[in-house]
Amino acid sequence: MAVSWGSVTYEDVTVIFTQEEWALLNSLEKKLYRDVMCENLRNFLSIEKIQEHSTKQQHNLHGSQQSNAAVKVSEGTKSQNGKKSQECEVYNKSFTYSFHLQQHERIYSGDKPSECKLCSKTFSQAGHLHIHERTHSGEKPYECKQCSKTFSFCSSLQEHERIHSGEKPYECKLCNKTFRFSSNLRAHERIHSGEKPYECKQCSKTFSCSSTLQKHKRVHSGEKPYECKLCSKTFSFSSNLRTHERIHSGEKPYECTECSKTFSCSGSLQKHKRIHSGEKPYECKLCSKTFSFSSNLRTHERIHSGEKPYECKLCSKTFSFSSHLRTHERSHSGEKPYECKQCSKTFRRSSHIRRHERIHSGEKPYGCKRCSKTFRFSLNLRAHEIIHSEEKPYECKQCSKTFSCSSNLQTHERIHSGEKPYECKLCNKTFRLSSTLRRHERIHSGEKPYECKLCSKTFSRSFSLRTHERIHSGEKPYECKLCSKTFSSSSHLKKHDNSHLRVTLCM
Repeated sequence: MAVSWGSVTYEDVTVIFTQEEWALLNSLEKKLYRDVMCENLRNFLSIEKIQEHSTKQQHNLHGSQQSNAAVKVSEGTKSQNGKKSQECEVYNKSFTYSFHLQQHERIYSGDKPSECKLCSKTFSQAGHLHIHERTHSGEKPYECKQCSKTFSFCSSLQEHERIHSGEKPYECKLCNKTFRFSSNLRAHERIHSGEKPYECKQCSKTFSCSSTLQKHKRVHSGEKPYECKLCSKTFSFSSNLRTHERIHSGEKPYECTECSKTFSCSGSLQKHKRIHSGEKPYECKLCSKTFSFSSNLRTHERIHSGEKPYECKLCSKTFSFSSHLRTHERSHSGEKPYECKQCSKTFRRSSHIRRHERIHSGEKPYGCKRCSKTFRFSLNLRAHEIIHSEEKPYECKQCSKTFSCSSNLQTHERIHSGEKPYECKLCNKTFRLSSTLRRHERIHSGEKPYECKLCSKTFSRSFSLRTHERIHSGEKPYECKLCSKTFSSSSHLKKHDNSHLRVTLCM
């Protein structure tokens, strides 16, 4: 017996598909079908409750029949009375009512007589239109009993309730991983199959999920739908917006377990961990050098390609690295942001201040492997090593004197030319060497940057400090060839030599 209200039966609002027909529907159409059937059943139950002439027994009977009808809808079984007076000529399927046949025929005819008045979208069934209209009206008649969240569709509520229950009814047959939603299971199964059915029409890149394709399309369109409420900056992806918002909030939820340093995004933490692990996953294909970060690899590759993408706007000089451009720009601006804490001298480059600080610390990190002599700068070590090789490839054209490095030749040539290019700004005295000018300037400034670590006495010249340190060490490297007496400084040896000369003259 069919449940009825006047001349309307539950079968009048029920659409039953065969398995073959069901297979023709896509996932969205199946979801819409379930929503419509749930809605029809809900409305029918509401009508039944207000039947004033029904007895309690009739209500129970109707509820039982409706439950059976609901089961029949989900299983796609035949109507209860068994009558099949209307038949589809395409699929040879029979229907009890012409209304059912008309709905069925729309599956393959494409007929969509129900049109939305707001957006002109069409639907094959009025029930589908009714559910669609909620997207415009914002109506959400389905409410979660646990958190009071509301939904437009019955199926959306059912899926949401799994968050509270923890139910994950969809299981992967290959790895037994479970999911709340069938769509998540289908997307997961593509990991095993490698299937990527969604293709970008612009670059032909394929994706396993339609949502990933939609996100990728923003790369081509430039669309940035996610806007920061504080600074109005826009982003292509919601995840990028969330990461950006932490700049304003100062939130750093990702912590390194080894050094407790915190980060605003998980990607930065993963990169940081490579400092501890020493992992270098990015390898140069040309020289096999490895790097911890992809950005470092891209920068390194410019050494091989010769690419110089950073151009100075003032002189058009190009550079491989942005840091080199910034340093170069200081030659135009005169900016010297690095200041020595001990003598307040400023420098254009951080490497220059590090080298300068060795004057104060006395550090000489570059050692000669042959004689163990140490140097503050690698350039000085390279020049010194030529002494051991005895190679002197640079020859003076005027006196044929040879030198181990070109800078020494250039300095020597000033003896012949008389050139003194370095001038003191205070007294206008000129010098052949820049180092001589710097030493001279200390006469005016009173600067004594070289300090003895034992007695704190200061000196204007490094040579004077070295001579002084021999007082503490007792070192006397200068020996008289006549009497073998030793001295701590060359000047003392010269004075001593003169005493031998005076004795010789008197004799």
